[in-house]
Amino acid sequence: MSETNELPERESMEFDVVIVGGGPAGLSAAIRLKQINPELSVVVLEKGGEVGAHILSGAVVDPIGVDKLLPGWREEEGHPFKTPVTADHFLVLGHSGSIRLPNFGMPPLMNNHGNFIVSLGNVCRWLATKAEELGVEIYPGFAGSEVLYDDSGSVIGVATGDMGIEKDGSHGPAYTRGMALLGKYVLIAEGARGSLAKQLIHTFKLDEGKEPAKYGIGLKELWQVDPSKHKLGLVQHTFGWPLDMKTGGGSFLYHLEDNTVAVGFVMHLNYKNPYLSPFEEFQRFKTHPSIRGTFEGGKRLSYGARAITEGGWQSVPKLSFPGGALIGCSAGFVNVPRIKGSHNAMLSGMLAAEHVAEAIAAGRANDELIAYENAWRSSEIGKDLKRVRNVKPMWSKLGTVGGVLLGGIDMWLNTIFGGWSPFGTWKHGKTDAASLEPASKHSPIAYPKPDGVLTFDRLSSVFLSNTNHEENEPVHLIVKDPALQKTSEHDVYAGPSTRYCPAGVYEWVEEGSGPKFVINAQNCVHCKTCDIKDPNQNINWVPPQGGEGPVYTSM
Repeated sequence: MSETNELPERESMEFDVVIVGGGPAGLSAAIRLKQINPELSVVVLEKGGEVGAHILSGAVVDPIGVDKLLPGWREEEGHPFKTPVTADHFLVLGHSGSIRLPNFGMPPLMNNHGNFIVSLGNVCRWLATKAEELGVEIYPGFAGSEVLYDDSGSVIGVATGDMGIEKDGSHGPAYTRGMALLGKYVLIAEGARGSLAKQLIHTFKLDEGKEPAKYGIGLKELWQVDPSKHKLGLVQHTFGWPLDMKTGGGSFLYHLEDNTVAVGFVMHLNYKNPYLSPFEEFQRFKTHPSIRGTFEGGKRLSYGARAITEGGWQSVPKLSFPGGALIGCSAGFVNVPRIKGSHNAMLSGMLAAEHVAEAIAAGRANDELIAYENAWRSSEIGKDLKRVRNVKPMWSKLGTVGGVLLGGIDMWLNTIFGGWSPFGTWKHGKTDAASLEPASKHSPIAYPKPDGVLTFDRLSSVFLSNTNHEENEPVHLIVKDPALQKTSEHDVYAGPSTRYCPAGVYEWVEEGSGPKFVINAQNCVHCKTCDIKDPNQNINWVPPQGGEGPVYTSM
């Protein structure tokens, strides 16, 4: 990689395998590589200030992945899987009431018994200690900001971002050139809508012939509740109110140890109405008569938000490229109806690691791991995703009532017939950005003001996420065409960025010369929703300097 005359030469380090992302997929890949061959040199880059700092998930974990990676973990002390699921409830919410669906009518794959309610951030911290015990090097606080190629176009590594750049782009007194980490293979495990994964998918046309990537936004709070309201091990999911029957989404309440309850709201990002606010819908959801009682007398401890991959079987891009592969949510392995992806993330990390180790043992380097691409659909991952492939497109095309009903029938048929259904495989159609309609087709929504007890505003919520970015650094949310943001995002769509962002990053401020687009980048919780939902794909999320962003604890 040639350097410009203005910049000093990058220092470099060489490894057998470079992994970008310290989530379940990246750490599982690292552990599996060292299990196969302890002599392999493996490094994990993690953009958070510590492993787990940027991890946010529900989370109810299917232990199939950890069972395969670390057999015998159940006999160990100190593991994070403390709360087995004891009860499984599914509710349909109306405006003022609810109906519980009978468990016997649910497809068997929706059963959560045998699963664990966890903090996925704590799971990753635990996996990191396992990886380091095996000799994996983990570098927290360093994001992969650039893909490095050789002259033939194969990926040979990644570079971390330069540090000490001032807001105007100049080099400050603490300026340091990023480091080049070179490897025989590079595994990309950045999570949903990763910045490097997005580049690689475009460069190598990995999404050619696939359905568009689809996403949801997941918002989560952690509460300490009155012990009398706590039901250890209870898993509760809902759909319906406050969303209308044409807008996809739902909620979860998970009762963990220490009288804590994780409450979350997932909204599919293919919604049409630009006046919708996922954050406000989440706050409104908590006021439902069947929900609010859990939180009376309780205290909110944490808040966060993150995009979720929802395209599934049809949307998974080609996973291999010259020099590396996509794993975990960078590939899009979430099972949407189960609201679970960490088990498939771990399995994909292990599967990729096995093919990488085999290639290195054969003396190969920087070529394409086509055997990994060819293996995943017949693996546990493929079987898991194929059975639920129609749930999301059916919901999107038929609405909540028809889509959930037909999706349930389809899951039953796929379960009975081993992945076959008379409905075939439905397509998703539009991207989430293209699904947004002009404001002229919709009416503004008057959301209730927060009471500061059960419902809250965005800024007080962001405060609980422990989010921090240096004021004097370049904005990491890049608007490609400022004029287009005014003529389209503002004038045609009524500024949906002010509503879809769950952290109050974007504002349209009226000035004498007209509306001005203001970006409060210091509030960004790295959810990536703007990168997905902007109707013109005019906002590009890139990693900020250092280990900045949220610092989630027990999320």
